[in-house]
Amino acid sequence: MKLSLKTALFLSLFLSVALLGACSSNSSERITHTQFCKNKLDKAEELFKKEKYGRVIDKLEEIMSYCAGTGYLEQTSFLLAESHFNLENWIEARGEYGSFVMNFPGSPYAETAEFRKAIASFNMEFRVSRDDANTTVAMKDFERYLSNHPDTPLRDSINYYYGLLVERLAEKEFQTARLYLRMDKPQAAVIYFKEFLETYKQSKRRKEALFLTSQAYTDLDQFESAREYLDLAKQELKEDDKDGHKLLEKTEKKIAKAEKNFEKRIKKDAEKKRVQKEEREMLN
Repeated sequence: MKLSLKTALFLSLFLSVALLGACSSNSSERITHTQFCKNKLDKAEELFKKEKYGRVIDKLEEIMSYCAGTGYLEQTSFLLAESHFNLENWIEARGEYGSFVMNFPGSPYAETAEFRKAIASFNMEFRVSRDDANTTVAMKDFERYLSNHPDTPLRDSINYYYGLLVERLAEKEFQTARLYLRMDKPQAAVIYFKEFLETYKQSKRRKEALFLTSQAYTDLDQFESAREYLDLAKQELKEDDKDGHKLLEKTEKKIAKAEKNFEKRIKKDAEKKRVQKEEREMLN
């Protein structure tokens, strides 16, 4: 009798626990999808505040994969881009910001995302000796941002970054021109330097380019043009630019010396031709 009572009590307790578990399981099943996504996002936000961006990305990518239709993708997508940005994963950051702007154009974060996309482009790898495709991409991103947000209070910042990008292109052209000069190809150097000076009038390399153009013309024995560009370089000099004035004086002397040597060669060649002519006449 006692055994039967114990057995009954045990079975009753077991069934109660099982029933509670089943109810709990049914309740969990009704909120699993939404609650799973919310919990993941809450955890990701906590990690983001702690600057654990690598772990944040893992959790956010899970949410992006499994939480469509829950209402959490907008916030997740922006946080994912921000995490890559903070890790200086510039290519990934640009891609995620671009996806966010495309998928959530009406979001209050859309303008910020478009601006940060351009900043990420600006920070992508750049080397003067390599292709300038990344620079061109960044310039287009800034241009698109200004086109979409003409009244932005960030215009000064945009102009600053855009100016640096233009200077990158200028530097590439300058280095190409100088390379031709170092390779003893002054004619090609003149062409590139003149293109540089025409295109990049505000470049920090302008004064140096004027001096080097003068040098290239000197190497070509075109002394009038050499002095013309040296005069332009002189106009760029400030009174306290001691190095610039020393270079000016040095270049003037170099042109004068080269011109004298050129005149000597002309006289020598003329004398040589005169002697050769007389010898031919004597033989006849």
